[in-house]
Amino acid sequence: MNAIDNSKVQEDDISLGLLLGTLAGAKDSPLIFYYDGRPVKPGYHVTEVKAGQFSALDCGANPEAWTEIFIQLWDIEEGDRTHMPAGKFYAIIGKVTEHVKLDDSAKLTFEVSDGLQPMRLYRAAMPTLRAGTVHVELSPRPASCKPRDRWLAEQQAQSCCAPTAGRNACCG
Repeated sequence: MNAIDNSKVQEDDISLGLLLGTLAGAKDSPLIFYYDGRPVKPGYHVTEVKAGQFSALDCGANPEAWTEIFIQLWDIEEGDRTHMPAGKFYAIIGKVTEHVKLDDSAKLTFEVSDGLQPMRLYRAAMPTLRAGTVHVELSPRPASCKPRDRWLAEQQAQSCCAPTAGRNACCG
């Protein structure tokens, strides 16, 4: 796996490297993903891990390129299984890396379905350790307009770094 480069990941997304780094320190803890206001069922499975390199033209006719990793979760309850330990998830990703090149800094997307409802796309927040379990909050992955996103970031940088009076200049 490559070194972490968060410049490719949006602020409210985490990369695979950040997720695995957190899990490495809590391998015996149950790993619970939360989506749509509820936790995944204790029998959930990681059914597929995919890595893709994408080339596209955005809505402003700008060429775009990125890598993305998709982790598919099957949200089912099965027998008396408990939530997967973080170490097992970590090992699954390790097994995938033996066969598929995974970029630790790639955009990370979770595909979640209970097998009945259509699969939905989610992004993951930074994992937290609470009461001996690792919690990962998943939120719906929204569509975006990259030219607009870049323009908004430029506007924010300009307003932040514009000359200001006094000692409260945000650029220091």
